[in-house]
Amino acid sequence: MKPLEIGGQAVLEGVMMKYKNHYAVAVRTPENEIITSKKQCRNITESGITSLPIIRGVAAFIESLRIGMKTLSFSSGIIEDAEEKEEKESKKSHDQEKKEALVMGIMIIVSMIAAAVIFIGLPFFISNLLKKWIPSEALRGLIEGIIRVVLFVTYVKLISQVEDIKRVFMYHGAEHKAINCIENGLELTVENVKSQSKVHKRCGTSFLLFVMLISVLFFLFIVVDNTYLRVGLRLLLIPVIAGVAYEFIRFAGRSQSKIMDTLSKPGLWLQKMTTNEPEDDMIEVAIASVNEVFDWETYLTERENQQKEDEQQKIEKHQKEERQKKKGTEQQEDENVIQIVGLEDEDEDEILKALDRYFDAPEKEPEK
Repeated sequence: MKPLEIGGQAVLEGVMMKYKNHYAVAVRTPENEIITSKKQCRNITESGITSLPIIRGVAAFIESLRIGMKTLSFSSGIIEDAEEKEEKESKKSHDQEKKEALVMGIMIIVSMIAAAVIFIGLPFFISNLLKKWIPSEALRGLIEGIIRVVLFVTYVKLISQVEDIKRVFMYHGAEHKAINCIENGLELTVENVKSQSKVHKRCGTSFLLFVMLISVLFFLFIVVDNTYLRVGLRLLLIPVIAGVAYEFIRFAGRSQSKIMDTLSKPGLWLQKMTTNEPEDDMIEVAIASVNEVFDWETYLTERENQQKEDEQQKIEKHQKEERQKKKGTEQQEDENVIQIVGLEDEDEDEILKALDRYFDAPEKEPEK
């Protein structure tokens, strides 16, 4: 079976799941009900230029930001009073929807600029101040990278202490557990999901950490005297770095090798900060979200049939090898018998020839 490429995201009191051309968000209301919303989307990494390596990573990141903002907006709306929300929906016009999309786009751009300033600009500025004491460009680049990673980990640690964020991280754990449950071939029940790991190699947290780590390697090779040019090159390389990080995460999610498991460890370690053990009702929300976009029962049946077929093929292959081995042994034994018989026949021929010579030899006359 091919690796199951289902992904998700935690939202306010809910979980978003995406599979192929659909995504769904499930949110638990203050009345303890689960509301779901399913929408269609274009899988931009399937065809065209956005399906190419590196480029598809940038496209997937932008698409995940867009869907993430929409689902966060949906979940925050669910938390509002139902009547108030209904009134807002009835008054919402097409122009207002366009305005919301524009505001969402502006928020994404602002967020990306803020991230660039904090995690790109600030480490560069600090490392540049050390120029007087550390003349080595490569060493300052390494220090810059270390500062960037430390800032990111510190940021994650700080936000994980906020009470509302803690609940979001619990839903994040529920999302991972639900995906792990399916990928491990188990039925999607609360009990089965609870027993799964709350970390996953394809997580966005791992992606962001590897963006930071890979940037250290890339920026070490930017050796130019002009400060503005150095900053500009760093900004221009961000999409390339994101693309490389995406390819690494994608390959790690598909690979079962111990090497990739080892390389994935830093991301899994950081996920322990961004995922918390979920409650049962949170797991129910994650399951509801999966049910909207993915037929896991059919998947498990096909997986089981495939495993049986693979096992049968292994048995048949083993039996064939045993037959060939047995046939080879018998053939060798036959050759040995033929060789022995051949030797016996040769001995018999020698004896017969000796007898013939004896009886055919003329008798000697007696001496006078």
